[in-house]
Amino acid sequence: MRVSSGPGNPTLKQLGRILTDRGSKYAVSGCPVTDRAGIDAGLALLKSERSYAKATHNTWGACLSVGGPIKGDDGETGAGMVILRMLEREGLQDHLVVVTRWYGGKHLGGDRFRHVQTCVRAYLDSL
Repeated sequence: MRVSSGPGNPTLKQLGRILTDRGSKYAVSGCPVTDRAGIDAGLALLKSERSYAKATHNTWGACLSVGGPIKGDDGETGAGMVILRMLEREGLQDHLVVVTRWYGGKHLGGDRFRHVQTCVRAYLDSL
């Protein structure tokens, strides 16, 4: 686990690689946020690391107490909704969770959603 922050940026908790399947690698990160600007700052901080900037997908979700749920699939259709559902069930508000995937060359089908769930669960368990 690594924690990083920048000037005016949120503190980002990175659990690093959670699992690997058929060459694809998954990691999870997150930080407290209160609005879209906080989400953008958290994503920018994460992507300031070259490996995360070059990742195939940085899918994310956040349930804001003012503004409601917001998500980003970053090309991994449906993954943001998986993150949101888990955050809603957990009752975690004002927190950004990002699942990063580096594509390994083989399609994972529905397994990719299970992997997103595994990553989010690992993050929630670390809080």
